[in-house]
Amino acid sequence: MNKFKQKSTKTLSIGIFIFVLILTVGIGGFMLLEDYSFVDGLYMTIITISTVGFGEIKPLSEMGRLFTSMLILMSLGNLAYLATTVVTFIIEGELFEYIKNNRVNKRIHKLTDHVIVCGFGRNGEQACLELLDHDQDFVIIEKRDHVIDRLKENPELLYLKGDATQEEVLISAGIERARALIATTPNDADNVFVVLTARGMNPNIKIISRASERGSDMKLKRAGANNVIMPERMGGQRMSKLVMQPDIVEFMEYILLQSNKDVSLEEVGCDYMCHLFEGRTLKELKQQDDSGVNIVGVKQKSGKYIFNPQDSYELLRTDKLFILGSIHQLSEFRRTLERGKS
Repeated sequence: MNKFKQKSTKTLSIGIFIFVLILTVGIGGFMLLEDYSFVDGLYMTIITISTVGFGEIKPLSEMGRLFTSMLILMSLGNLAYLATTVVTFIIEGELFEYIKNNRVNKRIHKLTDHVIVCGFGRNGEQACLELLDHDQDFVIIEKRDHVIDRLKENPELLYLKGDATQEEVLISAGIERARALIATTPNDADNVFVVLTARGMNPNIKIISRASERGSDMKLKRAGANNVIMPERMGGQRMSKLVMQPDIVEFMEYILLQSNKDVSLEEVGCDYMCHLFEGRTLKELKQQDDSGVNIVGVKQKSGKYIFNPQDSYELLRTDKLFILGSIHQLSEFRRTLERGKS
């Protein structure tokens, strides 16, 4: 919330507080000075401060008339103050903004297994586009006002305004329920603090961070990042590869970055593998699989990668398979892996 909104909300709160105070003083005054009951005191206070002109319940004493006069003067100023504040609150669009932010916060509160993106710069925006393309739920944390204004233009984006290094902001983003966090702020020190805070709040979350300076990648990994990306280094490597091996680079980019998804490279976990295949070889799996996918690699629990695995490789539930094929082929392969051949 910016300073203007904070001031307006504070002004509205003060007006409501004064109104409640006048109501309390009025009820107490009538009960004390005129020996009214609570209900009669409430009634007299309301018709007095609203100046509707209804008659008194019973004739007032001299002190009662003086008290009523003071109550009218106090209430007129407060009601004018409160009315002006409410009108300003509505005209400036803050009421609509509050309702919209409340809806966004409720949607965020319902998310589970989502991704938190810290920073919506060039890298953060590109990461969000990829997450949208894969129908992955995510929340953006951003503190810059002009960037927040951009985010408001896209109703598909869920965002929180705040500093991602603060624990309360990460809690609001659902850090305990999130599956991954992407730290893309332009400052390496901020990214280190975000990673350190997030890892302490959710030991099982996958954390990917951006790094700009040489040596920051090791600091980020020590802080708890699973992976560290250095855009400048990757950009330089990509440019040199395009000189030396342009067709290979374009081929891999077509597979990984294409929008029409004619073919896709996906990872498939063996967690839900049918018991028929556990401890069996890839050859036995392929004999029951008619999808036509290509198994191009395996990642073992130890983190070791096996490229182009042999048919004699024995499958374990802790393995991850890297599969190349169309969306339909990948779906068919997953069905076979999980249920066996029907």
